[in-house]
Amino acid sequence: MTKTQNAISPENAMSPARKQPDTETYAGRFAVHIRELRLKKGLSVEELAEKSGIPAPSLYQWEAGNYTPPVERLLNLSKGLGLKSVQKVLPHE
Repeated sequence: MTKTQNAISPENAMSPARKQPDTETYAGRFAVHIRELRLKKGLSVEELAEKSGIPAPSLYQWEAGNYTPPVERLLNLSKGLGLKSVQKVLPHE
């Protein structure tokens, strides 16, 4: 291999594109909603994790639509997002 072939290009160094959640499922709608709320507040996942006390890996899984949070985490999530009501964290049906 040549030196050029071994070099990491910017395209290869970046993480893969985020898979869009399946909005046909509740988990997918929840994922889209909390990501929109987080971005509207200008927070990274790590910042939201710090503010809410929820581990960043859990937030990543929720935003990917892989899981929905346990009910007991919704209050922490709403507080981390600066929302006055837990219901605002839930997606609109």
